[in-house]
Order: sequence, then C-alpha cells, then structure tokens
Amino acid sequence: MTEQLLRDPADEPRGASASSSRRRVVIVGGGHNGLTAAAYLARAGADVTVLERLDVFGGAAISATAFTGLDARLSRYAYLVSLLPPSIANDLGLNVSLVRRRYSSYTPVPDTNGGLLVDNGDWAASTASFASVGATADAERFAAFYRRIARFAGALFDTVTSPLPTAAQAQALLGDDWDAFVHRPIGEVIEASVEHDLVRGVIATDALIGTFTDLHDSTDGNRCLLYHVIGGGTGDWDVPVGGMGVLSGGVEQAARVAGARLIAEAEVTEIDPDGAVTYVAGEQAHRVTADLVLCGAAPEVLAGLLREAPSVRAEGAQVKINLLLRRLPRLRQAGIAPEAAFGGTFHIHETLSELAAGHAAALDGRLPDPLPAEIYCHSLADPSILGERLQAEGYQTLTLFGLHVPDRLVDSWGNDALREALRTAALASLDSVLAEPIEPLLATDGEGRPCIEVKTTRDIETALAMPGGNIFHAPLSWPWAEPDEPLATPAQRWGVATQHDRVLLCGAGARRGGGVSGIAGQNAAMAAIELLGL
Repeated sequence: MTEQLLRDPADEPRGASASSSRRRVVIVGGGHNGLTAAAYLARAGADVTVLERLDVFGGAAISATAFTGLDARLSRYAYLVSLLPPSIANDLGLNVSLVRRRYSSYTPVPDTNGGLLVDNGDWAASTASFASVGATADAERFAAFYRRIARFAGALFDTVTSPLPTAAQAQALLGDDWDAFVHRPIGEVIEASVEHDLVRGVIATDALIGTFTDLHDSTDGNRCLLYHVIGGGTGDWDVPVGGMGVLSGGVEQAARVAGARLIAEAEVTEIDPDGAVTYVAGEQAHRVTADLVLCGAAPEVLAGLLREAPSVRAEGAQVKINLLLRRLPRLRQAGIAPEAAFGGTFHIHETLSELAAGHAAALDGRLPDPLPAEIYCHSLADPSILGERLQAEGYQTLTLFGLHVPDRLVDSWGNDALREALRTAALASLDSVLAEPIEPLLATDGEGRPCIEVKTTRDIETALAMPGGNIFHAPLSWPWAEPDEPLATPAQRWGVATQHDRVLLCGAGARRGGGVSGIAGQNAAMAAIELLGL
C-alpha cells in the first residue's frame, strides 16, 4: 500500500458550477441506511461521498447467488421487511413490492403429530387449530394480545421518522400498557396473556430475534418485541419481491440519481473528530475532509476508527442458515399442506419452556438441544428469486434463523467447529418435527455439494463488519428519549448523536435503528440538514 496520503478526488470541485462553499458530507458505510442518508442529503444540495469497504453496496440487505451453478438469488442476510416507513419509500421513489404472507405461523407440538397453524385469512380455522393443540381458550387471548399492541403500535411507529418523542409523550401513546411493556420483563406480560406453553413461545420469539436474554430477568426482550410488532402499525413482516437486493439497489439508485458519489472497495481506516476521513482504495491511502461525517457502521467500529475505546461490546445471538431444496418436506401432521406450514413463520422447538432451556444451555457454554429455530420459505411468496428451471421443477428456498447462539460460544468452540455443530443441530431440530429427513431433499450445486450455507455470528462479523455478529449493531434502545437525556442539538433530537459534534451515526446502531428500514439514514440526514443549514 502506498504510504503517502493522496488528495482525494472528493476534494476536487465537480464541474464548473461546483462551489467551494458547498457543504460536504462523507458517509462511512454503503449499507441501505448510509445510502438512504446519501440520497436525502444529495437532494438537499450537499456534496456527498459514500465510502464502502465491499465491492457491492447494500450491506446486509443484499441478494446473492449463494450456490454455484444454480439460479437462486437469496436474501443472504436480512430477509424480511416490516419497519420501512412508506414516507421513505415514497421520498426515494423505491419501486419495491412487498408480499404479505397469508399464514402467520405454524408451530409443531414437540413429540406429537399436531401443530398450531395461525391463518390470517381464516380465523375460524385458526381457532380450530388452537383447540387441536389443547389451547382453546388461548385463541381469543392470543388475538387480544395483538389487539392490545395495535392500540399503540401505529401511533408509536408514526414517530420514528420525526425527532425523538419524550418518554412522557411515548407513555401517552402506550397508555395503561406503559408499565407492562416497558418496566416489567416481557415474560411476565406473555404469561399473563396466554396460558399454553406453545402459544407463549409463539409470542416470545419476537422478543428474542437477535437478542440473547432471559425474558423474565430484564427488559432487553421488551425492546426487541417492540421493534418487531410496531412496523407499519401492524407488525407484519413482508417478503420483498425480487429479494432484498431489489430494495437496497433502489436506494443506491436514488443516491446516485441525486448526485451522491459512491466509492466501493474503499476501506476507512481512521476518522478524525474534526471531519477528516482516511481510507484505502486501490492500495493507496486517501484523505478527505468534510463538514460532517456520518457513520453507518456499528458504534463499536466507529469507536475503533476514532481511536477510542468502545463503550459496549456488541454480541449477536443467532445462526443464519440458507438452504435450497428440491421440494418442501412432508409434515408429521395430517391435513396441513407444507405450502401452508412454510407459508409463514415455521417455529421449531420454540415453546416458552424450550426457549428458557436454550438460554440456560448457552449460558453454560452448550448449544441448545434441541436448537430453537424458525424458518421462512421466501420462494413460496416470491418465486421470482428462482430461475425458470428451478421454479418448474419445484425447488424451494428455506431460511433458518436459530436462537440462543451467542457469539461468546465461538471463543470456546472455535468458529469452524461451531459452524459444523450448528449445521448438525439445525438439521436435527428440523428433522424432529418432519415426516422425513431434510438432508436428502437438499439440492446440490454445480460442484455436487449440498445447498446449505451456515453463517455463525463470527461469519457475519467477518463478512459485514458487524461486531459479534449483532444484527442490530448494538443493544436496542427505546424509540424515545429518556427523561434525563439531552436534546439540545439536532443530532441528539434525531437520535443520531455521538460524543463528537461533527460525527453522526446513520446505521442500525443509531436510536431507532435496526431492521431494513432506512429510518436511521433518514434521521441522520435530517439532523445533518439542520446542522448544515441546507
């Protein structure tokens, strides 16, 4: 690498109309949030440069051909959309179709041939399914729990693209549920709402996605649940037609059309709090100065670039497994079509008691046995991610998300050993609720290998620079300002502040970040526009 710091092309005026007084913003990280911020700021008249370490833009919100020789474009990391506000989609002109899944979930009862199928299109059938698993009374209680959330979900979601509401304002939105959902561990609320262990687990999983916690011992799960149930005011998680890359590609296009400069394969090595950014591209070190720096990377990564000690170590707690099957497997339960069971969220060993046991096992350094997991079949909702031959021959994708696999296990197991153990555990967990083993149904790629891709937390960290494989970049925060939280600056009011006035967060680690939403990017842009007087 060339040691000399070169004048960056971004420091040169672009065209005869460029002005030295034009306000300049450098965005570190070209994930969908960074691109969202770039689009808004470029439209507002800022001179925007986006620096992305990888050779593609989109971060975790990408599509990829994961299996050699097979035309299957998978949403490799992020895979569902709930938190994208219509206002952002409209502002950026995103032409993305989201498919609403008819079936909410299917949950096999462990060690039986029965299961609970929640059908959004037929509540009578759902009620009968509750009765079939011995949870007759919980059908109405389950519905009432989500009606309870709906009373405040829409109003709370409407605040996420505005300056942070105060805790008092948020409390007014949640009303009588403030104490139950904010101050009491969410496990208590779930147990008070429904009685059956399996039904409790169906609710509890939304409090554990990417979060390693005891639902009765802290409110970490409360924050996770809240983010999973307020999207669009309904909590529905939809499938992006064409795969996640269509969404991030649309945001990238919006940024380019607005005039932002996007530089791929540009690894940032240092950020000066006064606005200078050093990066390496083409084996040469470059330095560019800006009025503001927006960082889409995790707060822990930002701390390293600032040469500071991180305030908290992020830790993910999941395994992500992508599979391609020649067909869907048969179920143990008669009368339930695989297309229905896999048409929503397929819960595996996620009763509340099994989730608690899995957490205890991981605390002890062991893998949960059986592994709690949930599965999504994107190709049922969106066949377009498969080529014509694969569609015609009945191939299907499966995405498995395993819980209670904290990153700390990598240190004790070793990443390769843990990856193989998780592969075995995930297939065994799935086999235990099917009428036939899953492995013989795996497609084979162009080199004859089974089509299964396992991503540990460490694999995710290596690929995406997410510390600890944490999909939220950092512990989730409440989407409002605490009573003693300063709100004196635009960055503070929008929830994107750091310890440095000229450095803002614009990624998932910002307040109200996490998920494929663009919220953090939009909010950082709004704060920057105010700070720069655009």
